[in-house]
Amino acid sequence: MSIRLRLTAWYSGILAIMLLALSALIYGFVYINTYGDLKDRLKNQANQIELQPVTYYDGSSNLYVGGSLEGQNLFAQLYIYDLARIVPNNNMKTFDLQFNIPDQATIVSQQGFVRESYKGNSFLIYQRPVDIPGYEGNPAAVLQMAAYTGEQDRLMLRLKNILLVGSFATLIAAFTFGLFLARKAMSPIGKVIEAANGIQTGTDLSSRIVYDGPQDEIGRLIETVNSMLGRMEGFYTGLEEAYATQRRFVSDASHELRTPLTTIRGNIDLLQKIWEMEPEDSRMTEAEIRQLSIESVKDIADESKRMSRLVADMLSLARADTGRTFDIEPVALEPMMTEVARRASFLPRQADWSVGELGQLNGKYILGNKDYLQQMMFIFIDNAFKYTPEGQVTLDAVFYQNQVGIRITDTGIGMDKDEVPHIFDRFYRADESRGITEGIGLGLSIAKWIIDEHGGSVEVVTRQGEGTTFVIWLPLLFAPPLE
Repeated sequence: MSIRLRLTAWYSGILAIMLLALSALIYGFVYINTYGDLKDRLKNQANQIELQPVTYYDGSSNLYVGGSLEGQNLFAQLYIYDLARIVPNNNMKTFDLQFNIPDQATIVSQQGFVRESYKGNSFLIYQRPVDIPGYEGNPAAVLQMAAYTGEQDRLMLRLKNILLVGSFATLIAAFTFGLFLARKAMSPIGKVIEAANGIQTGTDLSSRIVYDGPQDEIGRLIETVNSMLGRMEGFYTGLEEAYATQRRFVSDASHELRTPLTTIRGNIDLLQKIWEMEPEDSRMTEAEIRQLSIESVKDIADESKRMSRLVADMLSLARADTGRTFDIEPVALEPMMTEVARRASFLPRQADWSVGELGQLNGKYILGNKDYLQQMMFIFIDNAFKYTPEGQVTLDAVFYQNQVGIRITDTGIGMDKDEVPHIFDRFYRADESRGITEGIGLGLSIAKWIIDEHGGSVEVVTRQGEGTTFVIWLPLLFAPPLE
């Protein structure tokens, strides 16, 4: 059973109970007022009845019911048990009525009101015992005062029919309109179900539930579902991007690892063949074999170093992907930059190395990790040396507002403007440099991660054939650390 049908059934059932209780209350109120007044009237009339003697023409005497009776529909009769005689009033004689006589022994217990029907007419009868002096028995007689209740009975029957038919019609109308309103109120839930089914059977998380109704419980539910769909879309998109990056990373890493492994395997196979060859079968002299062995071992050593660098860089990026951070503390800029400039002069290079005025960094601090900052700067400097076969590489610093900019400028081969957005992607290298310069394309990705972790940014200015300038902007910590 659907929710709307259950809701309709519930409030229809509650309405039916309320209508039944209200109808019973109305019917009981009208019944008590209608018959209660009549009972009080009969009882009062019965107490006002006079029993008067009468003498007949033959000299016999008896009693008759006297006194005034209000209304024409009241009837009174007196039954004397000793004489077995009925003494009626004029109304009884006019309509030729005679009520059932109760037994003398039980009249005391049967005193009160009874309902009886005579000749198809209903009457409400009040009967009570009467003691008459001069007559035997106790009680001597019974007085019965009655009223015709046909009009009251018809009124109550009409009232009962009206209440039953009206309640039933109201219940049917309430159920019909309630089902319509419940369907209308629950229609947004159907949209939620359709959207959820669409998401379950497809991959489109961009769909949203359109709702222009009031911000009631359903409106808040739909708003929550739309918000949840937005977050799911973001998570799904991020997950897809992460999977794509992971697949690209694994593919590029496999490609980069294949070359050194192939070189190492080829040199090992060559050495194995040379060392297993008999001297009389070899066409090379001992000196040539020795020289070839040295070259093969050197190639193996170089490729091993390259693989070590690749694995170290991949571990650094793996730490970045897992959200791992490093300890930070105030770092003095001038000593760190002076040390970087000195050590950079020993890197392999063909270009001239120039260091600008670093004295302006005296007393300036940044909040960071010294080791990672040096690693980041060596990545940019080493790249500048690699892509500057001749010319000059310069290191200096500039200030702007509350930031320090570490500027590394070269006069090397430069880059095309279309390549700039991709230089920080993993394993990306400019097409012109592939196979010409050493590297695996992970250095700038690591440098970008270090810059982001320090709350900085990087600015790139380049022109193909004229050189490249990198400016690493880092927030300054103006107050020096306390000693």
